[in-house]
Amino acid sequence: MIGLPALGAALLLLGGKKLDKAGPIIAVLLSWAAFVIGLLILLELRGKDPADRSMHLHLYSWLPAGKIDLSAGLLMDQLSLTFVMLITFVGSLILVYSLGYMEHDPDKRRFFAYLNLFVASMLLLVLADSYLLLFVGWEGVGLASYLLIGFWNWNPEYATAANKAFFLNRIGDMGMLLAMFIMFWAWGNLDFAHVNAAVAGTGEGTLLAVGLCLLVAACGKSAQFPLQSWLGDAMAGPTPVSALIHAATMVTAGVYLIVRSHVIFNASENARLAVCIVGAVTLFGGAIIGCAKDDLKKALAASTMSQIGYMVLAAGLGPVGYAFAIFHLVTHGFFKAGLFLGAGSVMHGMNDQVNMRRFGGLWVVMKITWVTFGLGFLAIIGFPGLSGFWSKDKIIEGAFEGSGWKPWVFGLAALIAAGITAFYMSRMFFMTFMGKRRWTEDVHPHESPLTMTIPMMVLAIGSAFLGLILGPTGIITDWLEPVVGKHEDSNAVLGAGPLMVLTFVLMVIGIALAWKMYWRDTVPVTPPVGSPLTQAARRDLGQDDFNEAFVRRPGLHLTRSLVFFDNKVVDGVGNGSAAGIGGSSARLKKIQNGYVRTYSLTMLVGVVAILGAWWVVQ
Repeated sequence: MIGLPALGAALLLLGGKKLDKAGPIIAVLLSWAAFVIGLLILLELRGKDPADRSMHLHLYSWLPAGKIDLSAGLLMDQLSLTFVMLITFVGSLILVYSLGYMEHDPDKRRFFAYLNLFVASMLLLVLADSYLLLFVGWEGVGLASYLLIGFWNWNPEYATAANKAFFLNRIGDMGMLLAMFIMFWAWGNLDFAHVNAAVAGTGEGTLLAVGLCLLVAACGKSAQFPLQSWLGDAMAGPTPVSALIHAATMVTAGVYLIVRSHVIFNASENARLAVCIVGAVTLFGGAIIGCAKDDLKKALAASTMSQIGYMVLAAGLGPVGYAFAIFHLVTHGFFKAGLFLGAGSVMHGMNDQVNMRRFGGLWVVMKITWVTFGLGFLAIIGFPGLSGFWSKDKIIEGAFEGSGWKPWVFGLAALIAAGITAFYMSRMFFMTFMGKRRWTEDVHPHESPLTMTIPMMVLAIGSAFLGLILGPTGIITDWLEPVVGKHEDSNAVLGAGPLMVLTFVLMVIGIALAWKMYWRDTVPVTPPVGSPLTQAARRDLGQDDFNEAFVRRPGLHLTRSLVFFDNKVVDGVGNGSAAGIGGSSARLKKIQNGYVRTYSLTMLVGVVAILGAWWVVQ
């Protein structure tokens, strides 16, 4: 299953120009073949007793050394196969869409190779039977995202966005590495089965350290506070990349990691509390940012940040929320992919414009895009009966369960953010498709070809009915129960009935406000100055300012203090100038020696950090 898209990536990258025409088709077929294999395995396991619905495939002993034996293997259970179905089905639809979207791009063979690499890496991540092999897929996803976000790297802004995503994810990767170091020190193995069995006899300090490090890793991949600033800039990549990152692959990896590590988090209440806080802060912050963005894709990126925050919050609730986190992840995969592909269709018809203040009235000329985008919009705001209604509302209900201050803080955050979601998504829909036309004279909107609209139709159907199929029937919770545990209702400070009414009222208020401001009233082409909160939201609530002040500049000064050559040379190398990379062999040797010292001292700092973590968990 993993090997098929990996083979596609290898063939397209090594095949040369001979595969320029056939390569994209090969990539699509191999991705669909992986879906068929996953479906066959799913049907086979579905026919077994719930306790026996897992398959373990040992591949080989990776690092055998005395008593240490780190092996490589695959685990196919209810959780991993849920992700396999989402990755391969939605991912394959995105590849089909890409046939039309990238039709005239001269480098489309390389683009499809990277898409296959992305799918293969994510499959490896979710099918691995250990944290060690999971980390290989984890890094593969990071590499593929870097290659795809910066695919049009002739544009310096796009190249910078790819670098930003890559470097911020390295911070999360450090958290993953530290978690594995502590696991290996405490338990002597990194297999899921061995780790889960050893958790019961482990002290709270070790469990908290592992949980927090895993949370840092999840924040990097899933764009959660405080490592979320890369996600908006990642819209620099072609739109199919945005859909793949936000719906089926990269940002879902952090949620998978937390739920897969549920045994560790169940044993550490403080670690779960940290997860809830991160999820609540991110879902609220992302919703506020979404209200101020005029760039269609960046508004959707803020929406993803917020919706993943819902999933992280649910995962932090423990057994009450694990299954609902995955449930919302699955439904979100359909309606968010549909929304991004719809955004790409709008761009296709509007000469690649993304400024919603220059749209309006597109429903007349892009009826298929209007309907499919509309179903995704209604699903994400939780319109009664559609997919988001069944999945997100369950998270809101779960957030109000418990005692003390937690249900009120986390529950109200989830509830109020649902109303804000209805506002900014309605704003997006009305500014793009409804109201008066605000197009420029050189734009002639038109509907996209069938290769683009058919995947949008399929995803729209999922946006409408998938939640109804999986939620009220109990299919998703029953399916996941053997892995994540049985959902048991606890004391709820607000019942399901009142919460449903409150959520609906807030949704209606959000839609009504957006209708008044962005459909009934004239939308100004030039954005108004706005309130201080609006201005802050346009700047992503100061995410980049925070990173600049507390991450980049301290890191830059640390690097400069570690190397033994002047700042002018460092700046020259960093800027790629002739003065930095040219000159005499003596200067080049000086630069090389400086980097060697930097690397060595950085490794020393890392070792000290690891020893410090070991001392803390003693």
